Amino acid sequence: MLKALYNPARSKFTAALVIVLLGVTSVSQIANARPAPESFADLAEKLLPSVVNISTSQMVAERQGPDFQFPPGSPFEDLFKDFMDRNGQGGGQGQGQTPQQRRATALGSGFIISADGYIVTNNHVIDGADEITVRLHDGDTLPAKLIGRDPKTDVALLKVEPTEDLPFVKWGDSDHSRIGDWAMAIGNPFGLGGTVTAGIISARNRDINQGPYDDFIQTDASINRGNSGGPLFNLDGDVIGINSAIYSPSGGSVGIGFAIPSAIAQSVVEQLKEYGRTRRGWLGVHIQTVTDDIADSVGLDESTGAMVAGVSEDGPAKAAGIKQGDVILSFDGKEVESMRRLPRIVAETKIGKDVDVVIWRDGEKKTVQVELGELEEETVATAAEPGEEQSPAAIAEAEIKALGLKVANVDDELRRRYNLAEGTEGVIVTDVNGDSYAAEKGVRPGDIIIEASHSSVSTVEEVADAVKKALDDDKRTILMLIETSAGPRYFGLTLNKEE
Repeated sequence: MLKALYNPARSKFTAALVIVLLGVTSVSQIANARPAPESFADLAEKLLPSVVNISTSQMVAERQGPDFQFPPGSPFEDLFKDFMDRNGQGGGQGQGQTPQQRRATALGSGFIISADGYIVTNNHVIDGADEITVRLHDGDTLPAKLIGRDPKTDVALLKVEPTEDLPFVKWGDSDHSRIGDWAMAIGNPFGLGGTVTAGIISARNRDINQGPYDDFIQTDASINRGNSGGPLFNLDGDVIGINSAIYSPSGGSVGIGFAIPSAIAQSVVEQLKEYGRTRRGWLGVHIQTVTDDIADSVGLDESTGAMVAGVSEDGPAKAAGIKQGDVILSFDGKEVESMRRLPRIVAETKIGKDVDVVIWRDGEKKTVQVELGELEEETVATAAEPGEEQSPAAIAEAEIKALGLKVANVDDELRRRYNLAEGTEGVIVTDVNGDSYAAEKGVRPGDIIIEASHSSVSTVEEVADAVKKALDDDKRTILMLIETSAGPRYFGLTLNKEE
């Protein structure tokens, strides 16, 4: 069979057949898509003047002496130290030496968004700089003033004072960009100046653990060091992203670059321009992912939304009646497909707005109205994570075999053993079966069980009764609210009915 595939007599026919089939498939799939451009030359010529090079400088302490040391006790150590001291390079205490400073420079990219000189770049391009200089496409250089910056989205806004109107670009809507669309990047890689590269949008909604609002566009347009802060364009010449990061084992482009979508960057830039800082909405909830087990235990058909693991006492959510255990399904008319989607939606919503929030509670949808506050803390909605493992306790008052847990009522001895706050009450996990589902999900000795099946529990008997009822009702999972070292967190724990 393999041999037949390489049969020269059939090769032309086979190749022709494949081309026809692919052609038919392509016609049906790209009927509504734009054709590949014959050239990017016209677009590049139009857009290059609006992209700038950014150089920054700052004073940094300079390392004294060579970058190596002799091992302690080496026969050359004293000789070397004596040489350094006699040549005025000693850095030890008592030598009267002060660290020398030097001016360090860095290069990046940016793009002009208004004729009067507003320029967008990355925060990390200008972070810590005491001097910022912008080099225009025609070679002119202008000092730049920092208007505002937002480390959470890695966006910064600069202003130069030109003698005449500057060429500028406009924002596009990144939400309308599709995987497979053409994209063009312009920037200042390795300080070479205006460089144009092209590729496609490889993926959307990438979370690369850079911040709480990660929602990157991934592209295979070549992006290298110095491209940071430069624009990513669509074929209309609109900015759909700010090139910010690459994935590269070597440090050079391997075709995996990431851009902040314009849907995020544009609103941040507008706030920086108006207020000099960002103003984000605040809901005041502590949230976690809705897993398949949690969805099953609360009666949801699919694992969607964000589960409320805690509510701030003085927050908007508390005032609106949102409770621990609610699952937020939509916010201000926008679907919450996953937990990490909610912080971005909340942050982008106008402060003081009355917002409809659809929640899942007691097996049905309910709508509550929240007057959104302004974020003044570090987080809009914090994801709850499992606590660190602690030493297992030797004594347990009851074993919940269906969960693989040993639990006990909190007493003075257990408070001391697990370093619990005075007055802590409830049911403490004293041991976890290493092969159990609870262990796999992150339940640890020292965790406190607060609720079982939406009912508060304060004794071992109440926990055992809740588990027994769930088994009698032929449930596959039981929902538990457990206080971990990282805060309260819901667990949908599978029940072992064979025990």
